[in-house]
Amino acid sequence: MISDSQVEAWVREDVGHHDVTNQLPGKTTGHLIATECGVAAGLDAATAVFEYLDVTVTDSADAGDRINSGETILAVEGPVRDVLRGERVAVNIAAHASGVATQTRRAVEAARAESDDVQVAGTRKTTPGLRGVEKRAVAAGGGDTHRLNLSHMVMVKDNHIAEIGLEPAIKRLRERTSFATNVEVEIETPMDVPRAAKAGADIVLLDNMDPDTTAVAVDRLHETATECNRTVLVEASGGITIETVPHYAATGVDIISLGSLTHSAPALDLSFRTV
Repeated sequence: MISDSQVEAWVREDVGHHDVTNQLPGKTTGHLIATECGVAAGLDAATAVFEYLDVTVTDSADAGDRINSGETILAVEGPVRDVLRGERVAVNIAAHASGVATQTRRAVEAARAESDDVQVAGTRKTTPGLRGVEKRAVAAGGGDTHRLNLSHMVMVKDNHIAEIGLEPAIKRLRERTSFATNVEVEIETPMDVPRAAKAGADIVLLDNMDPDTTAVAVDRLHETATECNRTVLVEASGGITIETVPHYAATGVDIISLGSLTHSAPALDLSFRTV
């Protein structure tokens, strides 16, 4: 959820020390309007901004709703000064989050063209201070949030492997984690997939492999599955775009993760108007 301190920081950053611009009398109503089609997200954060300023939110779309150009997705009423003070922060956060949700929905729909089972996930490539907003936007778009922070799952990455080796890194980190915590291992070549699975990986991440190489890696894991006597999930990540998502979905991976869902999604065009 959005904390009061987080909202206060957003508002203070925008209002500054001496806001003359919005020193207007009376009361008004305001409407946040989509000027292009997309998927709604971030309206909980926009609501928190207005409520922090004692502005009443009278109507709001739900996270994940498809929205059309010209549609009102949030309506408010309150003192003119406070409605206008909340306007820019609310628009910025909702536009950014809705852009993430829209991008995620496109990726999910692209994956569904090839597979009903593969999950589309975000990554930890989020904007500092906005991870909660962006992760909820991924979920609103139909994606999986992936790990929310470093403690959510153990990730054995290339730097760990470079320091002490693949099997020792998995063994060392496995010994230090709870039974309830999954261990994911980043793999750069198909030949290392069986090694990671046998060493105790719960998930193997196929990093920066093209679809053909990914398919080979998936086959290698399936060949090892009986020997491991447990299920090991496969995630494809690195350089994947909306256009290439269907090619990865066709390889048999369980998860496709895209950093671009959060770090590169264009903001949805929104406009705030008072009446």
